[in-house]
Amino acid sequence: MTVAAAFVAAITLAAVATAQGAASAATSAKAVTVAAASGSAPLEPGQQLHLSAKISELPVPPTVPADGVCTSPTGCVSGDWGALDSPGFYWDSHYVLLGVTYAGAPAAGPASIYSGTQVVLEKTDGTSFPDGDAWKCLTCGVTLPAGVISSDFTYPPPHALPGDKQVLVGNAILDCTGPGGKLLTLSDPRCTPDASHLYPIYWDGTPLGATSASAPFGNGREWRLSPDGVHLAWDSLEESGTSISEDPFEGTLAFDAAGQRYNLTDVYYLPEPSDWVVKGDQLVYRPQAMIGELRGWSSDGKSILGIQSYESDSIDAWSTSLATGKSVPLTVHAEYTDPMFMSPNGKWLVADEVNGSGRLDFISGLQGIAPITDLLTTAIVSEARNAGNRRFFEPWVTSLARGQAEQVNAASANPDWNAAADPVWLADSTAIVWAESYACGANPVAHQCAGSGEPGGRNSRVMIARFPLRPSQAIPPAPIPDNLAASWGIPYTGQALPVPSLTISSGTYTIKGEHGYATVVITDDSAGTTIDKIQATFHDYVQNGRNVINGTESVDAGVPGSITWNDDLTSWGAQDGSKVTSPGGFTLSLTDELYYNEFEATGTMTTTINGTTYTQPANGA
Repeated sequence: MTVAAAFVAAITLAAVATAQGAASAATSAKAVTVAAASGSAPLEPGQQLHLSAKISELPVPPTVPADGVCTSPTGCVSGDWGALDSPGFYWDSHYVLLGVTYAGAPAAGPASIYSGTQVVLEKTDGTSFPDGDAWKCLTCGVTLPAGVISSDFTYPPPHALPGDKQVLVGNAILDCTGPGGKLLTLSDPRCTPDASHLYPIYWDGTPLGATSASAPFGNGREWRLSPDGVHLAWDSLEESGTSISEDPFEGTLAFDAAGQRYNLTDVYYLPEPSDWVVKGDQLVYRPQAMIGELRGWSSDGKSILGIQSYESDSIDAWSTSLATGKSVPLTVHAEYTDPMFMSPNGKWLVADEVNGSGRLDFISGLQGIAPITDLLTTAIVSEARNAGNRRFFEPWVTSLARGQAEQVNAASANPDWNAAADPVWLADSTAIVWAESYACGANPVAHQCAGSGEPGGRNSRVMIARFPLRPSQAIPPAPIPDNLAASWGIPYTGQALPVPSLTISSGTYTIKGEHGYATVVITDDSAGTTIDKIQATFHDYVQNGRNVINGTESVDAGVPGSITWNDDLTSWGAQDGSKVTSPGGFTLSLTDELYYNEFEATGTMTTTINGTTYTQPANGA
């Protein structure tokens, strides 16, 4: 046994003893500690992470009949994939918001308003609205002013402003006016379509999310509302050939009474420097502005949530301070996550993770490897998580104080159903709500099953998991710092964004672990503008205090649209195993990276952990 192996043995015997034989590699070896988020509170006295969730399905409108004609006076939901999606936050825990797609409405009459993409207010306590339904459509029949994009009503997730008298729906703010011009809570029976109003959100003089020749993906996406109801954060997406880039922004919602709209003011661009910094002949991992794709806010509004690599080929949740730009990880080895929501009391994170599904264990399962090759692989691994419409997400809850996590529906998970974006907590932090989509389709390589079993053969549904937790108050949101420019944000007034420059030049570097080290060789392209190849050799390398890594891993991005791995790695500790590619390496490409995610590979990559072997999906899946 090497010195490093002895070092790890002393701290991993308990973890090895509790490993679950044939369970998913990432599930059985889930790390038990992670840096706590800034300001996170300890677990409630006596609580353990084994929360024993009670899972049930929330009632929704009836499915449109096979003949396509809805006779329900309050509408029918489409049976299509994703027709129930994007649960959204409401400040009263008796309710949750939900994006739905209605179908089959008559052309005229009162029921004609129940058509297309809409937002409903859904009861969570088993009671009903005065009409007997457990849901109430908030946007149905409301006049759409210029600039409001109704197709966005189901995504991004709707989100109520404090007080539940206004709600972010699509790229607009909806409110409801009662007697004397006072705003009503949206659950009020007097809140009818005639009393409701939509006000579009504008950025740079055009509606947020609007597409144009210069912005084919829209001038903003993935927008998320701060808990203070005043600030918004969003991404701007650009495509160049086979690659995409996302730039995060944050701004203030200001009502323009004359224009009857909201404008985004005091906008900041949030630059994302490389997470690897060169210091002499060393590479130092510095988690700074780890936003990647922007995913939301911390419960106190002090931080932005995003995704980036935490270990090699594992994309995890991160929290980045708006005041300093410093980042801390929130999940440990999710394999891939992007939908997430922090509990209002700041103690928990729910995130849809690929971990536990088996989809990415072949490439992501071995833990404790420094995420240096991720400088080239993050985007393509992220896309490999899907098989067309089939997602491999399952909901996980993480304790932000302890870093412990569990799959919420582990005891009842059905591989025919996948979690959809995005999950949400109830306001009292006792339950989560998420949508699920039927995982089957026309591609026999991807997955086939017998039928959804939902009413009318509906291919989506809404689930709620209740935990034995005491109801608690939401953390009061903190003021957004006004000194972003002095720390790391850049005031944005429409100027061209800085062009990312190469931060690591060709050369040989060393990465120091908690014990041991890795030797890394970086090779740039002939123009010296991008990295073409990364080779890493691990020498008794310990990163997570659980595994000792030895061997080599290299990635080559010389062919656009694909990455070639050559791996010969071994692990000892909590995970006794290996990660090995076939002679000539493993090349992964995606036939339509942005939209369909069809898996195509040559060669093989095989990961073995504690006696269980994980192999790649079949091509086309």
